[in-house]
Amino acid sequence: MEHDIRPWGEYWVLEDAPTHKVKRIQVNPGGRLSLQYHHKRAEVWTIVSGIGTVTIDNEIKDYKAGEVAEIPQGAHHRIENKTDEPVVFIEVQYGSYFGEDDIVRIEDDYNRK
Repeated sequence: MEHDIRPWGEYWVLEDAPTHKVKRIQVNPGGRLSLQYHHKRAEVWTIVSGIGTVTIDNEIKDYKAGEVAEIPQGAHHRIENKTDEPVVFIEVQYGSYFGEDDIVRIEDDYNRK
């Protein structure tokens, strides 16, 4: 199983198929992903535990366990953990390509490109 540690937390790839990719993502307390978008995929995030503050374009909303955020292809998005507990969510990617090089970062706390 593919696993990667990032400055904000870590993720595990649960499934990688030609039509979709599924990840389990953990955002540590105080962490947040870059504000980003994708050219070739959309995503659906289902919160499993914790409370994540999700930005989708100009909307910012807290999501808790059982709630789902739908991120259209090309939408600017991020998740942030403002709590003292980890946030865990399942990300389902669908589209034509699922590589990490389809991440276009607009803003990043960790100076990644």
